[in-house]
Amino acid sequence: MTHNSGSSAAKMLVLLHRLRAASSCRGVQGLGLFLTNEPSHFKCNHSGLCRALTLNAKDASASVEVDTSPPSLLGCSEPNQSAFTPLFKTCPHGIISRRFCTVFKHQNCWKCGALMQETFPAFFCPACKVLQPPDEDMDYFDIMACEKSFAVDVQILQQKYKHLQRSLHPDNFCQKTKKEQEYSESQSALVNRAYRTLLKPLSRGLYMLKLKGVTLEEGTNSGISPQFLHEIMEINERLAESQREEETSDIGLFIRGRLQELIGEISESFSKGDLDKAKGLLAEMKYFSNIEEKVKEKISQSG
Repeated sequence: MTHNSGSSAAKMLVLLHRLRAASSCRGVQGLGLFLTNEPSHFKCNHSGLCRALTLNAKDASASVEVDTSPPSLLGCSEPNQSAFTPLFKTCPHGIISRRFCTVFKHQNCWKCGALMQETFPAFFCPACKVLQPPDEDMDYFDIMACEKSFAVDVQILQQKYKHLQRSLHPDNFCQKTKKEQEYSESQSALVNRAYRTLLKPLSRGLYMLKLKGVTLEEGTNSGISPQFLHEIMEINERLAESQREEETSDIGLFIRGRLQELIGEISESFSKGDLDKAKGLLAEMKYFSNIEEKVKEKISQSG
């Protein structure tokens, strides 16, 4: 190996250590890396997230591209096998490179002490299969192993929820230790809260704002136009005066249409990072959601 090659490899090792420290993206299990004197491009697809990494050993530079792809079944529970390469590989220039992986969190099993390295919530120890305590640092999207997006695939969310509840339900732990029973109750309750929050567009959107430190103040009309408030007042008056179920149903149909429009607008706002607009649209959605509940209640009473 020439002196220049050794110097380039040394630079690259420094770069890799920096990348290891800086990279904490959930969903990236490992990247296969080759060190050469020419720019090299690698891709890793895991858990619905795609990371493309370009490394150049000459000047120890790197560029990272990020995009999203549709998640696999059950919230991307199975990693792409192409991401798991042998620990050591030899490039055409004869320089040996090693695979490194970025792990989001390290923790040990409370019972057997086994090291658990997971990019998703570790509900069970992979060694002794014992249920683990809830991880309070995980948000609801992490718990349900789905992409942090307003455009959640509800069917996948429901499937994931059913799978988790079958595994975590307290009835499955009635013969286990008291600690495992307590963990089961806590985990099951946490999954329930996460599922209920992410299932409905309104609560999902408000939760996404909360994760960004933005709250929708209760009892205020901040950011709501007078024209919108006048429209809401008129709809409520029509609903109160409606005598026939057909009239009430027509109002309900109109409200559902407006809610669908808002879902699209809110999704676009979040995708663009426009939190102020998303907050205003969610405030409007809250008004329409309240009317929708009134419609359902009136129809059930008339029936």
